[in-house]
Amino acid sequence: MSDRPAARRWGKCGPLCTRESIMVAFKGVWTQTFWKAVTAEFLAMLIFVLLSLGSTINWGGAEKPLPVDMVLISLCFGLSIATMVQCFGHISGGHINPAVTVAMVCTRRISIAKSVFYIAAQCLGAIIGAGILYLVTPPSVVGGLGVTTVHGNLSAGHGLLVELIITFQLVFTIFASCDSKRTDVTGSIALAIGISVAIGHLFAIYWVGPIIGAVLAGGLYEYVFCPDVELKRRFKEAFSKAAQQTKGSYMEVEDNRSQGHAANESFCTFLSPHMRQHILYFTQGSTSKK
Repeated sequence: MSDRPAARRWGKCGPLCTRESIMVAFKGVWTQTFWKAVTAEFLAMLIFVLLSLGSTINWGGAEKPLPVDMVLISLCFGLSIATMVQCFGHISGGHINPAVTVAMVCTRRISIAKSVFYIAAQCLGAIIGAGILYLVTPPSVVGGLGVTTVHGNLSAGHGLLVELIITFQLVFTIFASCDSKRTDVTGSIALAIGISVAIGHLFAIYWVGPIIGAVLAGGLYEYVFCPDVELKRRFKEAFSKAAQQTKGSYMEVEDNRSQGHAANESFCTFLSPHMRQHILYFTQGSTSKK
């Protein structure tokens, strides 16, 4: 699900947003299709948490605890998320992770308004999924119910770094696998994402690290490795324009803008000629597109 056109218009709103701009931000929220997507995220997260956390329970109990099988737990997490993406991906996009949704917002693939409902549905689904597991699990084997904690020999910074790295590889896999510009992807996208989750889970705080890793992965893929064609064209034009300028000279730019941009001109007078040229160029570009 992508809201890039709406996000671009929202970005031009400025500090004094009109009612029309706010309506653009919430465009598509009050539709049946969107609420189906929100419901899909809720159900997918509920089932995922119920199945994956169930694999972490030591069914031998405190008296005869079984050895922890990290490979089994990792495969359960990975195959569970792969199944959920396969089932619900065509309905909601298959985020099933607040960090993935945040990365989608930062790369303008989904609006902030929609992301709020997505994240709320994901968190609610996770809570209910864990609650169901708690109710159906015998008290003698509940234990910590799969709660992840930082190892005693590791600091909080180490835990943050690990979470950043494993979430980075997960979100980078998602962006690379779901790239519509690629023609070489022939395998199962859901399986690729599931394997990425399984690999990351072999590492064992939990809010900042994943979000930073997700934003870094999404930003690098979207703006560095496979940038938007329009964004790339604008940067190319800007740099080619600067390259044509002679060192130490200033080319006057014809300014036909309205009086509403007079403040920008006043600000430009305090800058060097080279900086004035760039600011006038970008301001004219944004004015002409409006």
